[in-house]
Amino acid sequence: MEMVTQAVKTAARWLDSHHGNDRQQQTLRILKVTEEAGEVAQAWIGFIGQNPRKGITHTDREVADELADVALTALVAIESLGFDAQEVLSACATKVLMRLDL
Repeated sequence: MEMVTQAVKTAARWLDSHHGNDRQQQTLRILKVTEEAGEVAQAWIGFIGQNPRKGITHTDREVADELADVALTALVAIESLGFDAQEVLSACATKVLMRLDL
């Protein structure tokens, strides 16, 4: 997880240095999560061969890789809002675990 945290913080700083971190840039980083999610959908469709014209075009590993892109992009967006992404993610995980502790 340490490498993930480092990548998230480094990416957010890099984006800030190139584009700033105003409300518009934060909006674009949040919208980027949706773009990445679309790539997951495309990979999944390609994995299950949903498009008969194209057939199977992706592997399950490619789907997993695209999901990782979504997760990392979401963490960068959280960091860009001024929060510690690891803290926010940990709080979310705690909430889920509490709900599942029946």
